[in-house]
This record gives sequence, structure tokens and C-alpha cells, in this order.
Amino acid sequence: MRAGWLLVRHEVRLLVSLALWVARRTHGTGGGRAFGYAGGQAAMMAGFAFVCLVETVAMSVLLRGWPAVHTAVLFLDVYTIVFVVALHASSVVRPHVLNVERGSLRIRRYVHVDLCVPLERIACVRRELRMTHERADGELNVEVGAQTTVTLELSEPVTHVTFLGRRREVRVVRFHADDADGLVRALGRAHV
Repeated sequence: MRAGWLLVRHEVRLLVSLALWVARRTHGTGGGRAFGYAGGQAAMMAGFAFVCLVETVAMSVLLRGWPAVHTAVLFLDVYTIVFVVALHASSVVRPHVLNVERGSLRIRRYVHVDLCVPLERIACVRRELRMTHERADGELNVEVGAQTTVTLELSEPVTHVTFLGRRREVRVVRFHADDADGLVRALGRAHV
């Protein structure tokens, strides 16, 4: 039952992100400096949406003789396209946020990951391009397009809450930022 509510909340958050994207607004960036990460996946998401659109047209042609099936499949196909576009929109409107006044770095991906890292817990930050990521205890990899560009090593662990509500303590966080060099420099200035 709880998983069902989490999925409904996920869908609502995606649709809200789509509305924010259309309105050219962001979520949760007030008072901080935003660092995007959507550029690393924009072409892939556009390609995926195009493939879904082609599939929708093909299924409409194939099922035109069966109106009930056609209507059901058309609904699912259109919803899939909306879902893909909303997924990309969520990564655009929910960037990483460095808020020096609050002393935090908010690392996000879509509506799935939202991790707040206090700046005083950052022991080391570096620009590090990684293309492969193996799961390890105490590490969180927030990949975009199968890559990360920034690595944070923490002096104390922070709690990451997964999509289904499981809690994990992490001491190393790797994530992607379109302007990784700018983010690393900004973190260096904020941490001094």
C-alpha cells in the first residue's frame, strides 16, 4: 500500500515539474546558486521521446480496426510520451543548489534523488569524470548519462533516503553537473 502512494506521489511530482518547465520556473532554488545537470542527457531523452512518438503513430495505424484496444493503447502511448518529457522537465527544473547562506549543497536527480549535504561535512571535493560505477556501501552515485563529474568525500556521513523510503548512510557522493568546474570552484570558495 505504501509503495502505491509513493508511486502516485512520484507521478504528481513529475507532472508538477512539467508545469514548472512550461512556466520556466525552478523548484527549490531560492537564495542559492543553481547548477544544472540536464544537458548530459538532453539528446538521449529527446531521442527516447521521438521513438515513443513513432511507436504511438505505428500502433495507431496497426490498431485502427479495433477501436477499444486502439483507445487503450493510445492512452498508454500518449501517457508514456508525457512521462518521458516530464522526466526530462524534472531534471531541468530541479537542479543542484549551492546555498552558502544555509551552508548546504542540495544534490538532485529527477524527482528520485534529493540529498542535502551540509558544507561543513565536505572534507574533499574534486572534479572527477567517471563512466563506470559499482555499488558500494557508504557511496552514492547519482549518474546522468552513465557518468559523474564531481566527487565529494564527507567527514561525517549523511542520510540518503531512497525512492521507496529506505535510509542509507553515505560518506562518498558522486554526481554529474554540466558545469562541474564551476561547481567545484564555488564549493572551494564556500568551504574556505
